[in-house]
Amino acid sequence: MPDLTPELLLHGYSIGIFPMAEHRDDPEIFWVDPRRRGVFPLDGFHISRSLSRAMRRTRFTITTNTAFNDVVAGCADRADTWINAEIFSLYAQLHTLGHAHALEVWEDDMLVGGVYGVTLGRAFFGESMFSRRDNASKIALACLVDLLNRGGFTLFDTQFLTPHLASLGAQEITRATYHARLEMALMKTADFTAPAAASAQDVVQRMTQMS
Repeated sequence: MPDLTPELLLHGYSIGIFPMAEHRDDPEIFWVDPRRRGVFPLDGFHISRSLSRAMRRTRFTITTNTAFNDVVAGCADRADTWINAEIFSLYAQLHTLGHAHALEVWEDDMLVGGVYGVTLGRAFFGESMFSRRDNASKIALACLVDLLNRGGFTLFDTQFLTPHLASLGAQEITRATYHARLEMALMKTADFTAPAAASAQDVVQRMTQMS
């Protein structure tokens, strides 16, 4: 693989591939193009009764793009991670360029969860998330889906489908279907920063009214 640059990274996303490393200490990076792709239908996030109660009662506050590097560090802070030093640096550069974003979950002044990803056109490519409190990652995803809807996004790529994501409404589609949806999403623009960050209480009220 040629040396990765932010521009090459964005080109990879535009054609449906994304980079990974085997683990944090492996300097080698490779491109991934799954045969089946995980996506979140932006009108299909599943809020269970327990999650709805948690969101209504939570003391968590939600922000966007106030602690991007800390969110990536939180995602990499686990025994098995694909985020090596070069990947960390590249996404920090993409953030500076306005193509990588984070949604943060706070408990008072402590970062307890978050999710980050890359934006192109109307597509959001979810990279990773972390949680240090019960329900923090679920609340982060619910608030992210709400934000993407209000910002005009049409594709939320989760790369792979995990049982956790499936329980929240994520689905698996074929590579060909994904590429068709990606092509459509890249034709127009959306804005991750347009909607002001909302509280979890506002988000669950809006989502339950729409369901």
